[in-house]
Amino acid sequence: MTWHLGELPDQTGRTILVTGTSTGGLGHHTALELARRGARVVLAGRSDAKLAETESAIRADLGRADLGRLLVDLADLSSVRRAGDQLAEEQLHVLVNNAGVMATPYRRTGDGLELHLATNHFGPFLLTGLLLSRLVASGDGRVVTVSSQAHRTARRAPLGDPFVQEGRYHRWQVYGQSKLANLLFTFELQRRLDAAGLPVRAMAAHPGFAGTHLVVNGQLGRSTGPLASIMDAAVRVVSQSAADGALPTLMAATADLPGGTYCGPSRMGQWRGAPTVVDCAPLARDRAAQSRLWELSEETVGLSYP
Repeated sequence: MTWHLGELPDQTGRTILVTGTSTGGLGHHTALELARRGARVVLAGRSDAKLAETESAIRADLGRADLGRLLVDLADLSSVRRAGDQLAEEQLHVLVNNAGVMATPYRRTGDGLELHLATNHFGPFLLTGLLLSRLVASGDGRVVTVSSQAHRTARRAPLGDPFVQEGRYHRWQVYGQSKLANLLFTFELQRRLDAAGLPVRAMAAHPGFAGTHLVVNGQLGRSTGPLASIMDAAVRVVSQSAADGALPTLMAATADLPGGTYCGPSRMGQWRGAPTVVDCAPLARDRAAQSRLWELSEETVGLSYP
């Protein structure tokens, strides 16, 4: 059974934090529809100028919206900790871990972590832990983490020393591993929440093949310029829109589903179409890998939870 935007319930009185809200992207459209339904939406990103641009775009679309801004660089653990401190007293019902990087050249962050895993996994892992008490306090919290079909390309879970590069760097393989980590994290988080009896659901979603700037940026290292424009136009011909790509995330964030549910497009091998509950690669269900990644993540970011 598929889900449609008209089923998104009223969100008045709920506060939702969405990371990675660049104008025109998945996070922007996720935030737009949640604000349209009355939620207070906190837009989170690395640049105040880009946050202001997205805020202006949402207000231009809706007229009125209850929006906030949070500066955070998920690739910088100290920045994530500062963001957690800023939200220590904030009411919070849903955290949408949407921000990510795709197929970037090899780079280590200031913390010594490879950029994909830092941005796509370790940063969101830390942010979730820092905000978990606020989600629990809401009485019906959710953590929605955005994965990708690329998780199916991962041959193994990223369980090695995160501060050491083992072998040759292949950016698409590492990206796939980071998206596998999103699912391993979600399923292990749900198991731990259940064991602790906490009123929070861990959910995951993926957009299928959505026409966002991530694809072009991953190939060229930039999303502007003549070649980027040509490639972006080509991607949009064969992909679904970013607005449609955001629908699985909205389903995971608001539909009456059990914790641990994974949402994605319903057609063409999960590449496009109305969202539904979808399956994942068997490796994402490996309980030993889920548990070991969790332990490794706690050691890496210096925080144990729940």
